Parts: sequence; structure tokens; C-alpha cells
Amino acid sequence: MDFTIECEPRKSGINPRQLRREGQIPVVLYGHKKAESVSLSLSAVLAEKMLTAVEVNNTLVKVNVPELSLNCLSLLRDVQTHPWKGNLYHLSFFAISGQDSVTITAPLHFNGEPVGVKNENGSLDTVLTSLELQCDPKSIPEFIEVDISALKVGDAIHVKDLSLPKGVVSSGEENRIVVSILPPAGPSSSDEETSAADEPTTADE
Repeated sequence: MDFTIECEPRKSGINPRQLRREGQIPVVLYGHKKAESVSLSLSAVLAEKMLTAVEVNNTLVKVNVPELSLNCLSLLRDVQTHPWKGNLYHLSFFAISGQDSVTITAPLHFNGEPVGVKNENGSLDTVLTSLELQCDPKSIPEFIEVDISALKVGDAIHVKDLSLPKGVVSSGEENRIVVSILPPAGPSSSDEETSAADEPTTADE
């Protein structure tokens, strides 16, 4: 899935605060034709709409700037908002055209009910919910499926155990635990002490 936005070149001499008052969001595009950056602006309404459909560092976005004859596929790299108001402040995109590989973040989708939870009263411990990957710009996975149905108490799935699409590799530590099944929680020492205190005592004859 991808999304298309139409931007305008950012007017020189206008500061970001004034731009936002005019209903525009400051945008920076990196990596296009090896340029350091291109300063743009985007309608705040379109920016908010885009953010409901686009995942940061995962979904491809077509950035069109007719005035610059610019049309390129990009990744949304960064979203800046006001620290407490939550208002959108700034967007950063990275052009993938001409790149041999890109670093993206893919969410992990866990499938199945683990044996260790269903039959052994264990609990599911999810350590990672997304994974940083390197892949061809044209083969960006929307998510990575992880089958956890066979996991028993004490079992774990590591990064190296994941089935990644062809041409996609992990850029993190291969031995990191993704998910595991913890054993049932036993009674705590305080529970044992309380139980002992509740037991009736018999007087010596």
C-alpha cells in the first residue's frame, strides 16, 4: 500500500510558525537525487489524513511537487508534534529512488494460541512488537507474521528464528528474544507465610 501527497516548495523567508498559521506543515525531503534536503510545505488537512493511513518508516509515500517537477517514492521517517498540545509540527521524508536498500520498521503480527498458554497455564511475554529490517525499496513488507501456536512453557522465538521474506534481513541482534512463554506464577513467600499463619494449632496434651 502507498499514499500520494502533493507538496509545494517552501517559500523563502517564511518561518515554520507562520507556515502553520496558514494551514501548512513544514516538510523536509532527504535523499532525492543525492541532494542534502529539499524544503517543502504540505496542507495540514492532507498531512493529518496521510497519518491515518501511513506507518512511520514502513509505508511508501509518493511525494509530488509539480513546481519542481519532482515525483518520487519516499518513506515517512519522522513526525514531530507539539510536546503537550499534540499539534502536528513537522514531517521528514526519505526518498528511496536510487537506493540499493533501505532500513524500515515492520510490525510483528502474532498468530495462534500457544500450547503453553492454552494447556500449561503459562503466560505470553511479548518482548518485541516491531523489527528493524533492511530490504530492497521495492520489497518493503507491511508486517512480519510470527506463528506462536507451537510454543510451550519455557520456549522462546528469537530474531534469528523469524521467517523473513526473500531479500529482507534483520538489522538488529539475531539472538534477541521476540516472544516467550513464561511458567505459571507460583505462590509468593508472603502467600505461604499467610497460609501457614492461618493453619490451626493444637495444644500439647
